Amino acid sequence: MSEAREISIRDALNEAMSEEMRTDENIFLMGEEVGSYNGAYKCSRGMLDEFGAKRVIDTPIAENGFAGIGVGAAMAGLRPIIEFMTFNFSLIAIDQVINSAAKGRLMSGGALECPIVFRGPSGATFQVGAQHTNSFDGIYANTPGLKVIAPSTPHDMKGLLKSAIRDDNPVVFFESELTYSLKGHVPEEEYVIPIGEAEVKREGTDITLITWSKNYFLTEKVANALAEKGISAEIVDLRTLRPFDKETVLNSVAKTHRAVVIQEMYEIASYGSYIAHVIQSEIFDELDAPVGLVSSLEVPMPYSKVLEPVILPSVERCVAKVMKTLEGAL
Repeated sequence: MSEAREISIRDALNEAMSEEMRTDENIFLMGEEVGSYNGAYKCSRGMLDEFGAKRVIDTPIAENGFAGIGVGAAMAGLRPIIEFMTFNFSLIAIDQVINSAAKGRLMSGGALECPIVFRGPSGATFQVGAQHTNSFDGIYANTPGLKVIAPSTPHDMKGLLKSAIRDDNPVVFFESELTYSLKGHVPEEEYVIPIGEAEVKREGTDITLITWSKNYFLTEKVANALAEKGISAEIVDLRTLRPFDKETVLNSVAKTHRAVVIQEMYEIASYGSYIAHVIQSEIFDELDAPVGLVSSLEVPMPYSKVLEPVILPSVERCVAKVMKTLEGAL
């Protein structure tokens, strides 16, 4: 096996798309600024030069239009990758994603497949205001017919995006604007990561911390802060939200007997609330305390730089929730 290279998330995504496009001429990339501008976040750098304008397609600012074109192309036998400049803009196209892509196979009695990937950044960045900071993980994970992926590291981004492109179902693939430049080890050789498998990224004995997407990096900081207090935290990175890897989560919590979920979503009707429900309903007897949940505060995100970190999950809030969970034995 060859040694791993250290590359950024944007380069890992670029490699995943380019490698798959070289092996299957039915794959194409479509979205705003993906071609001549090399991508809003440079994830498609060089792809227009390699694959040409028929397979790397710049679009107008019309998400409903190009998402719909992608869905139709997928149902006709192609394999589109649709890039949203941000998933906040996917609201314009949500009918195409949920009502057309996710439900097409069922409503056609299995006659239509829809092998399409909708990808782009989701969640908060820095000072972009309330309309550009939404976390839509739970909305799409709430939709049968979709597969929903939210990786964290360059290794996971590349392996899961390749799996998503090869999948015959519609896939929603969440990235993060704040981590595109983050580097990590990625193998030289061909590899894929199966959709629907969480990963224990840090072994621990006292409490399980469950998270996904860019909050994995926050959770590592939380685990380090806890280690300074003599607390051993295990980290489960879900990587995929739908399907949900219940077995990995439950096995970890059964080992540590306590859990805290860390998410950027709001708490009400959230994916983290669902995880807490699954744990408490399926392995209640293994728990020494109720499952903790750290979320964004229940307000639209202000533009104010000093208020953003107050609203988003922080190391301090997460550590406080862990300490409360450790003290709250049943």
